[in-house]
Amino acid sequence: MTTASPSLPAGGSPYRVVLVCLGNICRSPMADVVANRLLDEARARGETLDVEVTSAGTAGWHVGRPMDDRAAEVLRRSSYDPSRHRARQFGPELFDHDLVLAMDRSNLVDVLARVPADRHDRVRLFRSFDPEAGGVDVPDVPDPYYGGDEGFHDVLAMVERTTAHLVAELARR
Repeated sequence: MTTASPSLPAGGSPYRVVLVCLGNICRSPMADVVANRLLDEARARGETLDVEVTSAGTAGWHVGRPMDDRAAEVLRRSSYDPSRHRARQFGPELFDHDLVLAMDRSNLVDVLARVPADRHDRVRLFRSFDPEAGGVDVPDVPDPYYGGDEGFHDVLAMVERTTAHLVAELARR
Protein backbone atom coordinates (compact mmCIF):
# COMPACT_ATOMS: atom_id res chain seq x y z
CA MET A 1 0.00 0.00 0.00
CA THR A 2 1.34 3.43 -0.84
CA THR A 3 0.49 6.68 0.81
CA ALA A 4 1.32 10.32 0.25
CA SER A 5 4.24 11.70 2.20
CA PRO A 6 3.67 14.35 4.79
CA SER A 7 4.56 17.82 3.65
CA LEU A 8 8.02 19.00 4.55
CA PRO A 9 8.19 21.77 7.12
CA ALA A 10 9.51 25.09 5.89
CA GLY A 11 13.22 25.43 6.28
CA GLY A 12 16.33 27.35 5.61
CA SER A 13 19.21 27.00 3.25
CA PRO A 14 20.72 24.59 3.71
CA TYR A 15 17.72 22.51 4.68
CA ARG A 16 18.94 20.50 7.66
CA VAL A 17 17.68 17.03 8.52
CA VAL A 18 18.64 14.97 11.56
CA LEU A 19 17.83 11.27 11.85
CA VAL A 20 17.41 9.98 15.40
CA CYS A 21 17.48 6.53 17.00
CA LEU A 22 18.48 5.35 20.47
CA GLY A 23 22.26 4.89 20.44
CA ASN A 24 23.17 6.31 17.01
CA ILE A 25 25.03 3.14 16.06
CA CYS A 26 22.49 1.22 13.91
CA ARG A 27 19.36 2.68 12.37
CA SER A 28 19.96 6.43 12.18
CA PRO A 29 23.58 6.20 10.99
CA MET A 30 22.54 3.68 8.34
CA ALA A 31 19.90 6.16 7.15
CA ASP A 32 22.46 9.00 7.35
CA VAL A 33 24.94 7.15 5.12
CA VAL A 34 22.25 6.16 2.60
CA ALA A 35 20.70 9.65 2.51
CA ASN A 36 24.03 11.36 1.96
CA ARG A 37 24.92 9.03 -0.88
CA LEU A 38 21.54 9.55 -2.54
CA LEU A 39 21.93 13.31 -2.16
CA ASP A 40 25.41 13.15 -3.70
CA GLU A 41 24.07 11.09 -6.61
CA ALA A 42 21.23 13.56 -7.18
CA ARG A 43 23.70 16.46 -7.16
CA ALA A 44 25.92 14.58 -9.65
CA ARG A 45 22.88 14.37 -11.96
CA GLY A 46 22.62 18.15 -11.78
CA GLU A 47 19.86 18.49 -9.17
CA THR A 48 20.21 21.49 -6.88
CA LEU A 49 19.82 20.15 -3.38
CA ASP A 50 21.01 22.40 -0.59
CA VAL A 51 20.40 19.77 2.07
CA GLU A 52 22.50 18.55 4.99
CA VAL A 53 21.73 15.25 6.72
CA THR A 54 23.19 14.04 9.98
CA SER A 55 22.20 11.62 12.73
CA ALA A 56 22.15 11.37 16.50
CA GLY A 57 20.90 9.18 19.33
CA THR A 58 18.68 10.01 22.25
CA ALA A 59 21.05 8.12 24.58
CA GLY A 60 24.71 8.95 25.06
CA TRP A 61 26.15 5.46 25.61
CA HIS A 62 28.08 5.27 22.34
CA VAL A 63 29.11 8.90 21.78
CA GLY A 64 32.30 9.08 19.71
CA ARG A 65 32.21 5.43 18.65
CA PRO A 66 31.79 4.08 15.12
CA MET A 67 28.57 2.41 14.08
CA ASP A 68 27.78 -1.16 15.09
CA ASP A 69 29.97 -3.63 13.17
CA ARG A 70 26.94 -5.47 11.82
CA ALA A 71 25.33 -2.28 10.53
CA ALA A 72 28.62 -1.20 8.95
CA GLU A 73 29.08 -4.60 7.28
CA VAL A 74 25.57 -4.57 5.79
CA LEU A 75 26.29 -1.11 4.40
CA ARG A 76 29.69 -2.14 2.99
CA ARG A 77 28.14 -5.17 1.28
CA SER A 78 25.75 -2.77 -0.45
CA SER A 79 28.60 -0.47 -1.55
CA TYR A 80 28.12 2.24 1.08
CA ASP A 81 30.95 3.72 3.13
CA PRO A 82 30.15 3.71 6.87
CA SER A 83 33.69 4.64 7.97
CA ARG A 84 33.15 8.32 8.80
CA HIS A 85 30.31 7.84 11.27
CA ARG A 86 30.87 8.64 14.93
CA ALA A 87 27.93 8.45 17.32
CA ARG A 88 26.63 11.59 18.94
CA GLN A 89 23.76 12.45 21.24
CA PHE A 90 20.72 14.48 20.23
CA GLY A 91 21.04 17.79 22.04
CA PRO A 92 20.25 21.50 21.84
CA GLU A 93 22.59 22.10 18.88
CA LEU A 94 20.21 19.98 16.76
CA PHE A 95 16.89 21.45 17.96
CA ASP A 96 16.79 24.03 15.19
CA HIS A 97 17.07 21.52 12.34
CA ASP A 98 14.34 21.85 9.73
CA LEU A 99 13.28 18.21 9.95
CA VAL A 100 13.87 15.73 12.77
CA LEU A 101 13.05 12.13 11.89
CA ALA A 102 12.80 9.61 14.71
CA MET A 103 13.24 5.94 13.89
CA ASP A 104 10.57 4.77 16.33
CA ARG A 105 7.87 6.02 18.66
CA SER A 106 10.01 5.76 21.78
CA ASN A 107 12.62 8.05 20.25
CA LEU A 108 9.88 10.31 18.92
CA VAL A 109 8.60 10.79 22.47
CA ASP A 110 12.15 11.47 23.72
CA VAL A 111 12.81 14.02 20.97
CA LEU A 112 9.51 15.81 21.55
CA ALA A 113 10.33 16.04 25.28
CA ARG A 114 13.60 17.81 24.46
CA VAL A 115 12.68 20.05 21.54
CA PRO A 116 10.93 23.34 22.34
CA ALA A 117 7.15 23.11 21.77
CA ASP A 118 7.25 25.69 18.98
CA ARG A 119 9.39 23.25 16.94
CA HIS A 120 7.30 20.09 17.40
CA ASP A 121 5.91 20.47 13.88
CA ARG A 122 9.39 19.64 12.56
CA VAL A 123 9.49 16.24 14.29
CA ARG A 124 8.17 13.16 12.49
CA LEU A 125 8.61 9.43 12.31
CA PHE A 126 11.16 8.45 9.66
CA ARG A 127 8.82 5.96 8.00
CA SER A 128 6.20 8.66 7.45
CA PHE A 129 8.16 9.02 4.18
CA ASP A 130 8.08 5.28 3.43
CA PRO A 131 5.88 4.68 0.37
CA GLU A 132 5.11 1.19 1.68
CA ALA A 133 4.24 2.19 5.25
CA GLY A 134 0.60 2.86 4.40
CA GLY A 135 -2.22 4.14 6.52
CA VAL A 136 -2.31 6.49 9.43
CA ASP A 137 -0.41 4.20 11.82
CA VAL A 138 3.17 4.71 10.58
CA PRO A 139 5.36 1.76 11.60
CA ASP A 140 8.64 2.03 13.46
CA VAL A 141 12.01 1.06 12.07
CA PRO A 142 12.72 -1.94 14.31
CA ASP A 143 15.92 -1.86 16.34
CA PRO A 144 18.16 -4.68 15.03
CA TYR A 145 20.75 -4.35 17.82
CA TYR A 146 19.69 -7.37 19.89
CA GLY A 147 18.80 -9.59 16.95
CA GLY A 148 20.64 -11.36 14.19
CA ASP A 149 22.13 -10.16 10.94
CA GLU A 150 18.80 -10.46 9.09
CA GLY A 151 17.43 -7.53 11.12
CA PHE A 152 20.16 -5.27 9.74
CA HIS A 153 19.33 -6.33 6.18
CA ASP A 154 15.63 -5.61 6.83
CA VAL A 155 16.48 -2.18 8.26
CA LEU A 156 18.66 -1.34 5.26
CA ALA A 157 15.81 -2.22 2.87
CA MET A 158 13.43 0.07 4.83
CA VAL A 159 16.04 2.81 4.99
CA GLU A 160 16.84 2.68 1.27
CA ARG A 161 13.18 2.76 0.24
CA THR A 162 12.23 5.51 2.70
CA THR A 163 15.31 7.61 2.08
CA ALA A 164 14.84 7.47 -1.70
CA HIS A 165 11.33 8.84 -1.23
CA LEU A 166 12.53 11.48 1.25
CA VAL A 167 15.27 12.67 -1.12
CA ALA A 168 12.71 12.90 -3.94
CA GLU A 169 10.50 15.04 -1.65
CA LEU A 170 13.48 17.23 -0.78
CA ALA A 171 14.27 17.66 -4.48
CA ARG A 172 10.68 18.84 -5.10
CA ARG A 173 10.94 21.33 -2.22
